[in-house]
Amino acid sequence: MREKKPIKVKIYGAEKKCPSCVNAPSSLETKEWLEAALARKYPSKTFHFMYVDIEKSHLEGKDLQIAKEISTGDLMYPLVTIEGEIAAEGNPRLKKLYQKIEGLHQQ
Repeated sequence: MREKKPIKVKIYGAEKKCPSCVNAPSSLETKEWLEAALARKYPSKTFHFMYVDIEKSHLEGKDLQIAKEISTGDLMYPLVTIEGEIAAEGNPRLKKLYQKIEGLHQQ
């Protein structure tokens, strides 16, 4: 039986909350919340979660590009990517993330 490849989930953010996210959880809290929520919803799937601090990390490639777009205001954080594609920005909605994950298996 072939081993299933983990689904890569990245959360981009910073310690400081974004100006429009005052009442929302921090980016790191969002990562922890998503880890629990996705594991509960998809117990048979394996996820690989990664947090990218857009202010402190040594970024390159796509991570650097996303961080620049966040810093210029083109994108909001926390920003969530699933398998390298932007799935949510700002305060993520689980329903939208579930749709993205379920769409992976239809490809």
